[in-house]
Amino acid sequence: MATGWAREGAVQEQIESTIKDAVDKARSEMNHASESLTHCEWCDAEIPPARREALKGVRLCIECQEEYEQEKRSNSNINRRGSKDSQLR
Repeated sequence: MATGWAREGAVQEQIESTIKDAVDKARSEMNHASESLTHCEWCDAEIPPARREALKGVRLCIECQEEYEQEKRSNSNINRRGSKDSQLR
């Protein structure tokens, strides 16, 4: 594949590195062995037993979890300039 000035395989290495970073980040956010909390870590509201059973290691109530995920999305540092679509415009 012609890649211009990049050495052979550089593009694939960048893709693999991006995937590895995303997997590492997701794994670090998982709570594999920890016990679920009975009360939310942020607001101290009771976490329903069904939620604790469904999600092992849960630490936040639904409202706080939604807030956390929204903050995470807004702070996402995805570099969209490097995408092929943005280069074609």
